[in-house]
Amino acid sequence: MTSRTQPRSLSEAATELIHHPYEAPGGFQSVQPGVFKASTVVFEDTAALRSREWKDKTGYTYGLHGTPTTFVLEERLATLEGGRQVLLAPSGLAAIALVGQALLKAGDELLLPDNVYGPSRDFARHELAQWGIGTGFYDPMDAASLAAAITPRTRLVWLEAAGSVTLEFPDLPGLLKVIRQHAQVVAALDNTWGAGLAFNPFDLGVPSANTAQGASDTRGVDLTVHALTKYPSGGGDVLMGAVVTRDERLHLQLKLTHMRLGLGVGLNDVELLLRGLPSMALRYAAHDASTRQIAAWLQTRAEVSRVLHPALADSPGHAHWQACCHGAAGLVSIVFDGARFSAQQVDAFVDALRLFKIGYSWGGPLSLVMPYGLKGMRRFGPLAGQQGTLVRLAVGLEDTTGLIADLEQALAALS
Repeated sequence: MTSRTQPRSLSEAATELIHHPYEAPGGFQSVQPGVFKASTVVFEDTAALRSREWKDKTGYTYGLHGTPTTFVLEERLATLEGGRQVLLAPSGLAAIALVGQALLKAGDELLLPDNVYGPSRDFARHELAQWGIGTGFYDPMDAASLAAAITPRTRLVWLEAAGSVTLEFPDLPGLLKVIRQHAQVVAALDNTWGAGLAFNPFDLGVPSANTAQGASDTRGVDLTVHALTKYPSGGGDVLMGAVVTRDERLHLQLKLTHMRLGLGVGLNDVELLLRGLPSMALRYAAHDASTRQIAAWLQTRAEVSRVLHPALADSPGHAHWQACCHGAAGLVSIVFDGARFSAQQVDAFVDALRLFKIGYSWGGPLSLVMPYGLKGMRRFGPLAGQQGTLVRLAVGLEDTTGLIADLEQALAALS
């Protein structure tokens, strides 16, 4: 603190505050990482300006290229997913779009599973299509379908485990074995459901033509996309996505597009993600346990024609899930036969729920419900051509007994 004998002008006061010399001492240790917010990053001299590198995280150049706070989140997410590099995006869909924009050009083609996340399908059909990029579809439960769909133009194949809404679990090693026969194809997985906890997509032990007999090539997918909006956040109040890679060349290709698009995330949102990550495994396990109990109970209900949940023995792809997973997330879907119950009756069931609230997304403390018409939803598998309504339940962290009681009273509305 300094004494002053002469009055100062308002502009002098402003200058003193802007250029105040005090720096807090180092060594402050707390449970949560500090939050560093910046657009402008100050360089000590022109040599630092010209030599500092942002692409490999050895220095800071501009807020969009990273701060200590985003670097910490990226490193923790890389560990979670089993990757080495991470790029943050404003949402899960933005992360999906980044992959398409970075890896595809006019004349290329991408392949999507029939049960792909709906907005990903729309992005391909509209945005990528107008840039001269083709889109094909394959049956995710049949590796031969994927093999038949790949052409010399194919550059990117998306995988989804479990499938969006209908929750089929594919034979990931079988699909990857097909992809690995085509050196030009990148294998991308939407790993939001698995959350980096149910299985490690980068270590699926896919056999390779270059692998000695009896040995295992641990190369799995080339990249994953994770909607951090879901389980990493856990609060239903953050929008963010991540692209995770192991290959440095692929990461750099994505990172340069990421920079050119000017993609950034809010530092307060990063703070919330860093706060949520330590409890994610516990929350995921709680969602999983409650959902399995509810799924088993739903199987006893005569009103429901089918219960879709990878941990159920009769759910599509159960054996594939069992072979690689030790978790099953918090989603379960139920099918109502259109010959027995009209869409209006199913809507009455949804409206009668009290603890389950109508809303998109999942992974937060609040249980959610969303109805979908089955007509035209799937072109492959047991639901192809089926009439009726599918209701997806996203099980939150409420008391499981109370959630079952809520479903029981709402089922009465069907009649």
